[in-house]
Amino acid sequence: MSVLLRKSLDSPDESRTFGAGMGHLDVVTTDDGTVGRAVFEPGWRWSDHVKPIAGTDSCEAAHTGYVISGQMRVVMDDGREEEFTAGDLMVISPGHDAWIIGSEPCVVIDWQGFADYAKASATAGAPRN
Repeated sequence: MSVLLRKSLDSPDESRTFGAGMGHLDVVTTDDGTVGRAVFEPGWRWSDHVKPIAGTDSCEAAHTGYVISGQMRVVMDDGREEEFTAGDLMVISPGHDAWIIGSEPCVVIDWQGFADYAKASATAGAPRN
């Protein structure tokens, strides 16, 4: 069966905020998965603003995304690091921290890692990244 589907991140299926106004995420869901657009404000850092929600030592979500604007530095648990800027494709394995560089919000579209990102768990103790 062929599919023709239109959804807009400007009218998301779900929106989440994290870090007391330090960012928000809008997601749309299809039969093939979830796509999200996150806006990370200057000063945002995963370990400060999402870790309390996730309950893990580092982000355990895998990400495949595209940076629309801003700059983000990612440091893997093994010490490797990379800076992503507007126009970059990012592929990030689980086990990392990240933070925003500069004074511009960082906007990222992610089609792998945002299904449960910054989502309060319905089951106590179940981590969400």
